[in-house]
Amino acid sequence: MYSFSKYREQYGLNLRLAIPVVLSQTGQIVVQLVDNAMVGQLGPASLAGVGFGGAVFWAVFCLVMGITFGLTPLVGEVYAKGRYKIAAAYLQNSILLYFLLSLVFFAVQYSAAFLMPHLGQQPEVVEQAVPYYKYLAWSVIPYMMFAPFKQFLEGVGNTTIEMVSVLTANCVNVFFNWLLIWGNWGFPEMGAAGAGLATLISRCLTPIMVIAYFSSKWRYARYYKFFSWRGFSPARMASLLKVGVPIGSQMMLENGAFVCTTFMMGWVGTAALAANQIAINFANFAFMVIMGIGASTTIRISHEYGRKDMEGLKMATRAAYHLGIGWNMFTATVFIALRNYIPLIFTDDPEVISIASMLMLMVAAFQISDGIQAITIGVLRGVQDVKILIWIALLAYIVINVPTGYMLAFKAEFGPAGLWGGFFIGITTAAVLLGLRLRKQFRSLRTRFSN
Repeated sequence: MYSFSKYREQYGLNLRLAIPVVLSQTGQIVVQLVDNAMVGQLGPASLAGVGFGGAVFWAVFCLVMGITFGLTPLVGEVYAKGRYKIAAAYLQNSILLYFLLSLVFFAVQYSAAFLMPHLGQQPEVVEQAVPYYKYLAWSVIPYMMFAPFKQFLEGVGNTTIEMVSVLTANCVNVFFNWLLIWGNWGFPEMGAAGAGLATLISRCLTPIMVIAYFSSKWRYARYYKFFSWRGFSPARMASLLKVGVPIGSQMMLENGAFVCTTFMMGWVGTAALAANQIAINFANFAFMVIMGIGASTTIRISHEYGRKDMEGLKMATRAAYHLGIGWNMFTATVFIALRNYIPLIFTDDPEVISIASMLMLMVAAFQISDGIQAITIGVLRGVQDVKILIWIALLAYIVINVPTGYMLAFKAEFGPAGLWGGFFIGITTAAVLLGLRLRKQFRSLRTRFSN
């Protein structure tokens, strides 16, 4: 039987780590919402262009972010064991590895701009999307310089500086949006491209802030003394990739379903694509909170895993599920109640408002499943059971979600609602399969820890 007093301490431990991550994650989405609200004033084509450009960017950027997430559980495990020299080795190798990867991913992202006119979108949408997208592609490099320090600090249990850095950068982003979209204070009037440049400027600030903080605090700067030329290790880099690539691949496949849906929504029309962007913004807003709870769960689980504390693992996991499901019940209720008002933030176009209102109901429908799958992934990351994530994501999002959405939208003629119906089926499938995997993993860990 559930007892609040039994979990009160667990909630506190989870929230202490989660709240800064949640604020930084949701802060990014709030800025994205502001970006879209500001660009939306230029018209449906501009809003659709930013949505299309953002969808193409995130298709690869999710892989980039996910690879860096592999550092956190590795650092968390060795930190819990007091192996600080090994933790420093992971940091040193991640800085070099992520910088090299940033150059590769920038080249891939920038090259994709030349493919965008050939993806079946309206010419006026592509015209807005390409310059916006090119600035986003450049922002990969500063993000990958921010990531080693961000993920290392998460691994040792400090999530506050991430929040401060991201929220500060977000405020800068909003300010430069105002300057560059409309050309205020004598700045060039760049339209949608200005929002992309503002994002690049703000992302350049984050590594400066986090490295300055890290270097100014003795308890973190002391890790530098373990750095050496001999410390660069292909084996350490391989370990980072062994954990990070499956995480990134899972995130890319999940986001790939949203990208495919965005492309298909463009086949319906510009109004549908603009409405889709509104729905995605709020789906992302709800998910970023869950992602923050999942990230804090990974930190807590990695520490309990390092200590081989099975009871601590179970309690931390249950508390995370309670918090996550509670949040998603709230967001589902809000999305249903305010479905006719949310689109008004972005546009006064009646067709866009009508489609977006319908899509908000679809977003509400998969909230619980989305919360369960995200928390379960956080737990599996914490115990470094990540290879299975790729196969579950491939099945749920690519094999099931995308084709189902296509059939419902274009064969069954449900239109935009059908495309989002695919999400409900795909996300629910992922939640069930991940839950089964977690049960199996816990049985294995119980046996291993007792020996």
